[in-house]
Amino acid sequence: MAIDARYVHTNLIAQDWQKLVTFYRQVFGCTPATKEGNHSGHWLDTITGVPEAEIRLIHLRLPGYGDDGPTLEVIRYNKQMKPQATAANRPGFGHIAFAVDDVKAARDAVIAAGGGRVGDIASVDIPGRGKLTEVYVTDPEGNIIELQKWSK
Repeated sequence: MAIDARYVHTNLIAQDWQKLVTFYRQVFGCTPATKEGNHSGHWLDTITGVPEAEIRLIHLRLPGYGDDGPTLEVIRYNKQMKPQATAANRPGFGHIAFAVDDVKAARDAVIAAGGGRVGDIASVDIPGRGKLTEVYVTDPEGNIIELQKWSK
């Protein structure tokens, strides 16, 4: 039985908090949905399982959904694990996706803003849906972003 739920946000743990916030604001037009915050305390240690955790965070409104839409929560922990290698098939959350008007121009904008390449642009016809053109790129910290465009 499904619970009554509504999607709220996706969390992104940052090595360089300000760099990622700037990247998502400049490249995708994300806007602050909250003020920057600093949090610590027993409640945070309890929910995260990270003793003596301290975080700095902001929620960025994702484009296309208005003031009540989902956000990208960017967090910097005082205690961080080493990052894992970027890979499309790494277990866990794989990527965040954005619909764009021009996949090549969006890819070029990501790279110009400090992002990187994962693969090459490809297109496929999906019966009953249309033509999908997409590419995987990364933000400056190696988190995968899918850029996609559907056309008839």
